[in-house]
Amino acid sequence: MKFEDLLSEINGFGRFQIMVLLINFLGRFSLACHFLLSNFIAAIPSHHCDISGLDADGIFGNLSREERLTVSIPKQEDGTPASCHMFSHPQLHLLSNSSSSTDLPVVRCQNGWEYDNSTFSSTLATQWDLVCDERAMNKLTTTIFFIGVMFGAGAFGSLSAIFGRKPMLLVSYVLGMGFAVASAFSSSFIMFAVLRFFTGFTITGIVIISTVLNVEWVGIEHRRLVGVIDCMSWTFGTMSLALIAYLIRDWRWLIVATSLPIIIAIVTWWWVPESARWLIANGKVDKARYYLRKCAVMNNREEVVARIKSEHLANIIVTDKRNRKYSYLDLVRTPKMRRLALLTGFTWFSVATVSYGISFNISGFGLNMYLTQFVYGAIEVPAKLSIYYLLERFGRCKTETGALLLVGISLMINIFIPRDKTVVRTVIAVLGRGCSGTSFGTIILYSSELFPTVLRQNGMGYNSFLARLGVSVAPLILLLDGIWSQVILSSLALCAALVAYQLPETRGKCLPETIDDVEGISFWLPTFFFCALQKKENHTGLK
Repeated sequence: MKFEDLLSEINGFGRFQIMVLLINFLGRFSLACHFLLSNFIAAIPSHHCDISGLDADGIFGNLSREERLTVSIPKQEDGTPASCHMFSHPQLHLLSNSSSSTDLPVVRCQNGWEYDNSTFSSTLATQWDLVCDERAMNKLTTTIFFIGVMFGAGAFGSLSAIFGRKPMLLVSYVLGMGFAVASAFSSSFIMFAVLRFFTGFTITGIVIISTVLNVEWVGIEHRRLVGVIDCMSWTFGTMSLALIAYLIRDWRWLIVATSLPIIIAIVTWWWVPESARWLIANGKVDKARYYLRKCAVMNNREEVVARIKSEHLANIIVTDKRNRKYSYLDLVRTPKMRRLALLTGFTWFSVATVSYGISFNISGFGLNMYLTQFVYGAIEVPAKLSIYYLLERFGRCKTETGALLLVGISLMINIFIPRDKTVVRTVIAVLGRGCSGTSFGTIILYSSELFPTVLRQNGMGYNSFLARLGVSVAPLILLLDGIWSQVILSSLALCAALVAYQLPETRGKCLPETIDDVEGISFWLPTFFFCALQKKENHTGLK
């Protein structure tokens, strides 16, 4: 008997499944905010050297602000004051002839910086002067956060496979919120960086655990709908971040505001069920029977409850080693599992690198960053809703491949568009962001269907690890010249499209339960054939 047979008996998409989806939807809201938070808290506002110390010596006299800047700080090509240099001493003669300032001696800022607070009241840059020679430290905070996410993905993937999905989800909620709020009150940059690392490490469990829970509780025909709903929570968070950041301009309170919604997730966690698939795979059939009965009652299938017997559940997943503990090494022990891990790993790495490479560049096109952030989120609505149709019409493999091709092409086009065409460049980038949203939403569902139940959480943890490695690299890629960063991101997207095309199709197929299902022929048989075969072999199933 396959678990899908049992799930269809108690309704694979009833009120019980809708409850699980809604609870996990609420829990994932803060994820997008934290993953994209650096766009605002690490922003570098316009700045120039602080010249107030010179005024204390009475050098400026009755000069206006503009005149003081003219005699103290060299101008850039666009006419604005230089950000990192000042004249070695005031050049009063520039008040009558400002064109002769090109060959005057300059030094680095001596007394700190003065920042433009019209957009942000406070950021990491203004808090700890992370500008000029320290400018890269802003990008480093993003990389540190995602290194934490990367290791957290591996840790929570393994821990949730050992201790269960539900308890580790609570751990991720509580510790994620705790470290995030604590980081908002950091007294030094080092303290902030360390706390952001642990925030990323703990909060990532939310996404990989909730995704698996959603997929493991629904029937085959509803998995694509669940995939769309699942990724729409990310879109909702992305759009909301633009509004929250617009209203809260201080980096400390912005972190707090985006963290507090996790409290709702902690409260609603009590209604989250453990994965019945995981319970059965680990021999905890009585607990699995409890949740299955709860699901049947909530879905108005009470007549099925009496037929759910523990002895029947024990036969759903049959392995050679019932008490065996699975680990990440099992992803590479056998040929097809090894190939699957290699293909999905590279695809996840590339999808994440490209997607976040676009998302982190909201100020790179010359338009309002809050509007760009909102539009990046808004474009994902039609892009991710289209997944529902595309997965049914073309399947997982072609949808993922096509989306990545379009991302690569859009990034390539932007390489050849002049920088002064800000609107055109932004439109192309938005279209690319939409396609990257489609590719991300597809690969999450796709991967959860490819890995067997006994290794699904490990597989998702492994892929999430590589994805976060890609996200950690994305800010560093953006430090390169604009053209080269676009070339790298475009090349990654096109290579990932070729790799994703090698993955097997899962549309209309049963979820694999064991490694043998992947290594043998059973996993690749159509649902109507294999599931029917399983029913025939287990005709005594629930009767």
